[in-house]
Amino acid sequence: MTDLKIEDAVLNGMTIAYHANRTPDAMAVISDYGNRTFTEVNANANRLVRRLREAGIGAGDSVAVALKNRPEFVEVLAAAARSGIRFTPINFHLKGEEIGYVVDNCEAKAFIADATLGPAPIEAAAQASNLRLKLSCGGVIAGFGDFNQEIQSLDSHNISNPSLGSRMLYTSGTTGRPKGVYRKERTPEAPQWGDTPGAYRPGQDMDLCTGPGYHAAPLLIDIVQPLTSGVGVVMMDRWDAEATLRLIHEHKITHTHMVATMFHRLLQLSEETRAAYDLSSLRFVIHGAAPCPVHVKQKIIEWFGPVVWEYYAATEGGGGFLIGSQEWLTKPGTVGKPGPEFDNKILNDAGDEVATGEVGTIYMRAPETGRFEYYKDSKKTSGSYRGDYFTLGDLGYFDDEGYLFLTGRSAELIISGGVNIYPQEVDSELLKHPAVQDVCTIGIPNEEWSEEVRSVVQLKDDYTPSEALTDELIQWVRDRLAGFKCPRSIDYVDQLPRSEAGKIQRRVVREPYWAGQDRR
Repeated sequence: MTDLKIEDAVLNGMTIAYHANRTPDAMAVISDYGNRTFTEVNANANRLVRRLREAGIGAGDSVAVALKNRPEFVEVLAAAARSGIRFTPINFHLKGEEIGYVVDNCEAKAFIADATLGPAPIEAAAQASNLRLKLSCGGVIAGFGDFNQEIQSLDSHNISNPSLGSRMLYTSGTTGRPKGVYRKERTPEAPQWGDTPGAYRPGQDMDLCTGPGYHAAPLLIDIVQPLTSGVGVVMMDRWDAEATLRLIHEHKITHTHMVATMFHRLLQLSEETRAAYDLSSLRFVIHGAAPCPVHVKQKIIEWFGPVVWEYYAATEGGGGFLIGSQEWLTKPGTVGKPGPEFDNKILNDAGDEVATGEVGTIYMRAPETGRFEYYKDSKKTSGSYRGDYFTLGDLGYFDDEGYLFLTGRSAELIISGGVNIYPQEVDSELLKHPAVQDVCTIGIPNEEWSEEVRSVVQLKDDYTPSEALTDELIQWVRDRLAGFKCPRSIDYVDQLPRSEAGKIQRRVVREPYWAGQDRR
C-alpha cells in the first residue's frame, strides 16, 4: 500500500499507514514507557489486527483497553481504526469491578490491560462474558498473554481489506452506572491541516498529551487529531506543572490540551521556575471540560500569548463552541459562539426558547450523521433528546451577540479537575455504612479544582458526628471506589431535604455552599 492516498487512508482508518509511508522515521509516540516512530506504530497495528483475526475478532466487534499513556494504547487504537473494530478505553483508576462492568457491557471480545494496575484487570476479566483474547502490557497478568510476545512474529505489512473502525467512550448519569456513547455511523477522522484551528504541520509540530488517553478530550485532541495529521505526541504518564514546562521546552511542543486546574497549578509556580523554560514554540493551547475562572485565564493568556482556545462540547457530539484568545478577551467568561452549521437552543422547563440573557437549559442539535445513542439504554437516550436536540443538563444564556455563558448544571454530576464524578455512586457506598441513615454528595466550590466532592450525611440515631467517624466514612468510600470519586470532607445534618416523591433535593443541599458565587 505504498501508493496509499490520503483520501483512501481516511476512509479506511489507515492514516497512520499513510504517514508511515511518507515520514517513516518521524516520532509518533514519546512516553515514559517507550517511543515509537510512525513506521513502528503502523507495523504493530497491522500485527495486532492479525492476532485479533486469529482469535475470531474483527469488524463489528469490540476491544476494551485499560492502559496508561503508553505506545500500546496508540497501537490498539490504530489497529481498531483500520479493522472495523469498536475501541473502548476505560478509566484505569477505577476498581476492578467497575472496569469489569464496562468490559462486559461494551461486549468486548478482547481486553488489553496494564500490568501496573495490580489485581484490577483479573477482577475485571472475570466479569466479562464475551472475551476471546486477553493481553497484558508492561508486565505479567495471570491468565493474560503478553502483548508484544503475542504479536511480534506476525506479518507487519499493511493488512488487506481495511475497514473504518470506531470509538465508544463511557459516560455516566446520576444513576451511577456508566453508559456507552454509541454511534451506528462511523465518521472518518480527516487531517487537521491548513485552515483549521489546529493547523498541524507534519515535520514541524509536536503535541503534548497532558491527560489520560481514556478521557474523551485528550483522546481526540491530543492523540487522534495530531496522529491523523502526521504529528507526533509526547504522552505524560502523570501530570505535573513543572514537568509540563520542561517537556514543552525540550520537545518544542506546539499543541496541547489542558483543563483549568492545570492553568491554576502552572500559575502557582515561582517566577524563577517559569522563566527557566522557553515556551515560545506553543501555537495552540486548547482547554475545556470544566469552567475556568476569568482571572486565571487572563493570566495564562498574558503568559502564553494569544494562543489559548476554549471549547464547549460533549462526548455525545454537537455544540460547536470554540473561541480564541483575542475574541475571548472582548467577552471574558464566554465559551464562544458556534458557527452557522451548528444549531443550539436554550429552553425553559416547558420546552420553550428563553429570551436573550435569560438562563435556561442548553440543547444542541445532534448531527445528521454519527448521531449518538446510549449503548443498550434506549430510556436514557430518549430522555436526553427533545426532537433532534439533546442536552447534557448544563444551564446558561446567550448574550445579545450570540455568545454563550455557562451558569451551572441541572444535571447532578460534579466536575473536579475536568473529570466527571457522579454523586449517586458515592451515596450508594456511604449508605452501606452502618452509621449512615441518609446522604447527599455534592460538588462545592474549589478555586483550584473548580469543584471538590463533599458528602452531607444524616446519621442514624445512635451515632454522633466525630473526626474519627469522618475519617472512617471517607476511608469506607476509598476502599470501594476510585480515589478521585471520594469525598474530601463530610458535613453532618439532622435531616436531608426530600421532595414529596421522596427524592433527595440535591440542589437545595448545594445552595448554601454556592451562595455568593458567580458560578452556581
